[in-house]
Amino acid sequence: MGNSNANSATKKAGIKTAMITGSAKRVGAVIAQTLHQAGYNVIIHCRLSRQAADELAAALNSERPDSAKVIQGDLNIETVYNSLIEQAFQCWNRLDVLINNASSFYPTPIGSITLDDWNNLINSNMKAPLFLAQAAAPYLKQTQGNIINMVDVHGQRPMKEHTVYCAAKAGLAMLTMSLAKELGPDIRVNGVAPGAILWPAGDGPDGDMPEHTKNLILERTSLKRSGKPIDIAKTILFLIRDADYITGQVIAVDGGRSINI
Repeated sequence: MGNSNANSATKKAGIKTAMITGSAKRVGAVIAQTLHQAGYNVIIHCRLSRQAADELAAALNSERPDSAKVIQGDLNIETVYNSLIEQAFQCWNRLDVLINNASSFYPTPIGSITLDDWNNLINSNMKAPLFLAQAAAPYLKQTQGNIINMVDVHGQRPMKEHTVYCAAKAGLAMLTMSLAKELGPDIRVNGVAPGAILWPAGDGPDGDMPEHTKNLILERTSLKRSGKPIDIAKTILFLIRDADYITGQVIAVDGGRSINI
């Protein structure tokens, strides 16, 4: 009993640790950098971008030794969830924050949707967040921790030709509320729903989004401009560090787009 209490006290007093899925690049990398600057140890998860993840970890470790580590795993493989959380915990023998940032995104027009599309989009956007949260819950309970899910404004307002993606994000929004209800009072669970923060990357149709489409999207915001990844990262930092009485909420960081669609 004495050792258990001592370990608990150490966890509460030590450096807080956050795991961010899909954090080698883009918004996930900015989240990792922002939390690191705020004093967190960060666990950078990647699937294929190991070089970028290692480079980010090296940069953060050069600022503060032994403060960033990399774990790798494919969220389409359901047997990986428990293993990833166990690896994350073993990095510093504690886990305070799980940020479900990894996401697949591409169009699925009706008439072309395959089971592979369904599995890929559901796995990364809803299934993995659920099972990672379930695996992380015992560790997060020890530290009165947080789960943050990366939702999307299109989980509430559908986007044409993205039926499966929108359905997955809508499910993630409900999952956020359900987990908050079930895991309280020990763990707070919230979501962030980005709008026009970064345009899609890649060589596909959305990766080459025409300028007129981008302009149309921005015209539908109240602020008439795109946001930045730091806007998402600062919102997450607020939720995990300063929002002790907020749980079960999804905060839209979209320049007012969701009230204009």
